[in-house]
Amino acid sequence: MAATPPYLPIIRGDALDFYLSQGYYRMHQDLFTCRFLPLDDDLYTVHWLRLMLSQVQYGPEQRRLLRYNERFTTVIRPFRLTEEYEELYALYRSSITFDAPETVEAFLLAGATHNVFTTEVIEVRDEGQLIAVGIFDSGARSIAGIMNFYHPAYRKHSLGKYLMLLKINQALHLHKAYYYPGYLVHRYPKFDYKLFPCLAATEVFDAATGQWLPFSWEAVAAQSAELLADWPTDYLNNDLTE
Repeated sequence: MAATPPYLPIIRGDALDFYLSQGYYRMHQDLFTCRFLPLDDDLYTVHWLRLMLSQVQYGPEQRRLLRYNERFTTVIRPFRLTEEYEELYALYRSSITFDAPETVEAFLLAGATHNVFTTEVIEVRDEGQLIAVGIFDSGARSIAGIMNFYHPAYRKHSLGKYLMLLKINQALHLHKAYYYPGYLVHRYPKFDYKLFPCLAATEVFDAATGQWLPFSWEAVAAQSAELLADWPTDYLNNDLTE
C-alpha cells in the first residue's frame, strides 16, 4: 500500500523575489528585516543593497581578482550540508574576529530538517582541496548571497569577494535581474565590502518610501538621519546595554 508523501513547504521563487524587493532577507528558515543594529554600545542604521545585473560592468580590480583565481576549479550544485563544509567553516570561524554562528547548520537551518529555500552552493577547489564555499538562494528573477567562507591560508586571494563575483556570474548566466548581497551599516565600514562588485550597478533600499535608489553615501546618510529622527534622543544617548 502506497503512502502519500508529506507535504514539504517551499518559498516560491516569485515570493522570494517580492520579499527581497521589500528589504527582507533570509535568517535560518525565515525571512526578516531590520532597520537598526546595536553595536559597540551605539545604534547604527541598516541599509539593504542589490545590484541591477543588466548594469554590472567589472572594473580593473574585479577583472584582476577573477584572473588571479582562475587556476581554481569551481562547481555549482544544489546545497546539501556535508562534513567537508563544516570542517572548512570551523577553520574559517577560528580565524575571524567577529561573531558568527558555530556551524553552517546553525547559520542556515538552526535545527530544521527541511530547507524551505531553493539553495545552491559554489565550491572552489585548489587541486581537489575545498578552499571556499559560497551559498546563495535562488528566486525567479533574483539570487540572494547568503553565506561565504574560506580557508584562512588563502586570505590573499580575497575569496569572499571572489565568491560574490562568482555568484553574480552565475546569476547573469541564468538571466536573473537582481543580486542581493545583504546590507551595509552607516558609519560602520566592516560591511562595505559588499560594494566591491560594481558600485555603479548598486542600489540601496529606502525603507521610508519602499523604493530602490542609485547607491550613494549621501543617500545612505539621508536615510540614516531620517530613521534615527524617529528614535527618542534620550534613548540614543544612553548606553544600549543598560
